Amino acid sequence: MIVLLDTSEALDVCATELGCEVEQLLSPLTGFVRQKQHANFAFDNGGFGGCPIDSYMRLLEREKEAKHLCRFATVPDIVGDARRTLEVFEHWKYKMSGWPLAFVAQNGQEDLPIPWKHIHALFIGGLDKGDGHGDWKLGQHAKACIRAAQAMGKYVHVGRVNTPGRFDYFKNLDVDSIDGTGLSRYTHMREDIWRSMNQPNLLTDLAPSAGDSFPHADHESPTAETASGITAETTNGSAGLCSTAQLEYLAGQDMSIHEESQ
Repeated sequence: MIVLLDTSEALDVCATELGCEVEQLLSPLTGFVRQKQHANFAFDNGGFGGCPIDSYMRLLEREKEAKHLCRFATVPDIVGDARRTLEVFEHWKYKMSGWPLAFVAQNGQEDLPIPWKHIHALFIGGLDKGDGHGDWKLGQHAKACIRAAQAMGKYVHVGRVNTPGRFDYFKNLDVDSIDGTGLSRYTHMREDIWRSMNQPNLLTDLAPSAGDSFPHADHESPTAETASGITAETTNGSAGLCSTAQLEYLAGQDMSIHEESQ
């Protein structure tokens, strides 16, 4: 699963912090230029942040020579409203001709058709609990949309994935990519994802060794102080299956798929 980031941070550094493949997500909210001229990238329309559509159109025009590298370009949408989003899609789909279009599925999409013939990708959007609604993207309706897209050979992307629990959930659904504002901005949130993939496992009792400790972006060896801290944590965390130290370690991790921060 690829992580798409709308960031000014070096993508290679972010990939090291996350421990997975990272590509760039361009958005009119930031207007960052592409870091790697021959690498794949994608577009977010910035609708969730309230960005004017004309700014998005200027961004598409700026990058038109790189259409062949674009994984998807999200068509303007109405956050949390599937019916209005479908109407907006009908208006904009021809205005964005030539781009690999992504339709954004919103709350209520289960009762409406998805314009499969006109899209290259399905973008799972929707409001969350923090927006005063249920976590639509974590429910069965969104999952059914994902499975339908996969059955039709469409690219699947999920937005607003910032926590280890959500990352793991959508990785298990085998989506193609995710993004998250928090992951784009904060090193500690990217490191949380890395730790979630390398922490002790209660079923296998596999704890990260000192040699597998959090990788440094510059690939230098850890300092003596850092190595000492890693060794102590590893020793305490690998005493035995479901040891007290392991349970305390896991209890300290935010693994709930229902908690999202940006």
